Amino acid sequence: MSASAPPNVLPGFGWPLDYTPKKGDNDFVGPLLPNALNPQSQGAELKLTTLCELMMMQLMNLVTDKPDWHVKVHNEDIVKKWREEATASGPDITPNMLDWCIAELRHLAAQFPDDASQAPPTVVYNGDVVKSDVAVSRELHDALNEAVNKFEEAIPEWQRDWHPGSDDKVWDLVHPSLFPLVYGVSRVLETGQTTLEDAVSLCGQGRVAANPTLNQNKVPPKAYSKKFQWLPCEVDITGQDVKITSYINNLHPAREKVLYGLVEQLITASIPLWQATLAPLLDENYSWENRIDYKTVTYDPDPEFGPDTDGPQWNPDENGEDPNYDDEDDFWEKREEWITETRKVEMPDFPDTFVPPKRPTLPDLRAKYKGLQVIVKFANIMLTPEKPEYNGGTWHVEGQLNEHIVATSLYYYSCSNITTSSLSFRQRFDAEEEFIELYYPQNAHDWLEPIFGCEQDGPGVQEVGSVETREGRLLTFPNILQHRVGPFKLADPTKPGHRKIVALFLVDPNIKVISTAHVPCQRQDWWWEVTQQTAASSTHLGGLPRELQDHVLTDVDFPLSLAEAKKLREELMEERKAFTFENGREFEEQTISLCEH
Repeated sequence: MSASAPPNVLPGFGWPLDYTPKKGDNDFVGPLLPNALNPQSQGAELKLTTLCELMMMQLMNLVTDKPDWHVKVHNEDIVKKWREEATASGPDITPNMLDWCIAELRHLAAQFPDDASQAPPTVVYNGDVVKSDVAVSRELHDALNEAVNKFEEAIPEWQRDWHPGSDDKVWDLVHPSLFPLVYGVSRVLETGQTTLEDAVSLCGQGRVAANPTLNQNKVPPKAYSKKFQWLPCEVDITGQDVKITSYINNLHPAREKVLYGLVEQLITASIPLWQATLAPLLDENYSWENRIDYKTVTYDPDPEFGPDTDGPQWNPDENGEDPNYDDEDDFWEKREEWITETRKVEMPDFPDTFVPPKRPTLPDLRAKYKGLQVIVKFANIMLTPEKPEYNGGTWHVEGQLNEHIVATSLYYYSCSNITTSSLSFRQRFDAEEEFIELYYPQNAHDWLEPIFGCEQDGPGVQEVGSVETREGRLLTFPNILQHRVGPFKLADPTKPGHRKIVALFLVDPNIKVISTAHVPCQRQDWWWEVTQQTAASSTHLGGLPRELQDHVLTDVDFPLSLAEAKKLREELMEERKAFTFENGREFEEQTISLCEH
């Protein structure tokens, strides 16, 4: 740590929590990327999409899950079978839609190299959700399983950290909610940065981070936590090999060097997928375009334009009244009801000619940025015959604005004896703007559900689809989408099973947040090991009996004991639970209100 290093001034430490670098500032790299955690964020909404198009993306997602799909898509016999399977799944899939899907899949397959192990990642849904089953090599997959198994075996069963509220099903191996930045408690270096070598020995150095302030520039105050922040590690991406330069929170930098190297390789594998995921957000000249540009509601049959002799008729007697109705207004009301009940919304169809979807320019994160900040999590879902089911999660967006998470990378490195599991996504659209240029009949709302899956006075939100979370899959998605873990259970209920993941949360590279480079080790157990080693050579502490040494070392306010950290974690989780509920409400806050012509 250099004494001449510039002072550390960061959001929440010297700057207000909601500090945003502006053009002309020394720390300005680019505008902050859209984020669904901020309801005011421009670009965090996607275009309203027809159910037909969503169905087609879901179908193409299923096809690209098939082994060697990029080869099979050129085999007419196999494609014929796919068509039959798709048609049998429901009447809503038209031949034109299937033609478009096959053409788009062939367009994607044309980009594959001869070596399928070097295949580019697949953009699954608009947004962009991106998947790859070859981005992580078999060698890395096996090495990660071996290293994590050793890591797990070193933890006695009574010391397993079961995620609070998970009914002892979710084992947190490495979790950012334990020993996070705690305002009023954590110490932040005023200058310089920690390294992997000195992060533990520097424990206790720095200034206690004071309770932060907010400028409150239109962002709801609850979007930021005034108490906690997850701590990312620093990642150097300037060289040929990605290097983690500050400790992963709760993963010992000296004891777990093998795991550090494997996480570096996972970050390397994630970068191309992150580039695809963030491309629409980083390309200032790109705007979302749908495959189906739906502008006019039509009906078939449409009795409004049918013969006047169809439906309820007004047949007045000599007194000008029809005994079938109370009055003429009653007749017209009944006729409108008949029209509404009789007409059938005509579903949109794909154009006859395939036009490749416009894609944004792929960014080069390594060329654009010197380093990244990444929050790391290892988590296992463990099922047993006594607890055979995992009920799934809730819709949420990752983190709070303190972390500025813009994308997530999930690697599913071990799945054993469980049923198929998936991750689902929801998008938000501008419910005020999307219907302005869409023509529909007076007082007609019956097309909203069959065309878009929405309803009058309902939220401007659409479920996009899901992606299977199979072993060996690397999956990335942006923080403009909500996601939800689907339920699964034991395949064989007489045997245990599990699903293990590594989660990498990418901090917006256009801003730097407080990281483990600025916060030395906060764990009393790590600090204790180092201090006991130095105590032996100390003429003061080393001269005391071991029992007194232990008493001196544990009777300190800082660093934090595991018990203290778990108590703080409960506070963090309660705060984030309340925020997730509030953010979910804001995600659905804009409702559909069709104006009458």
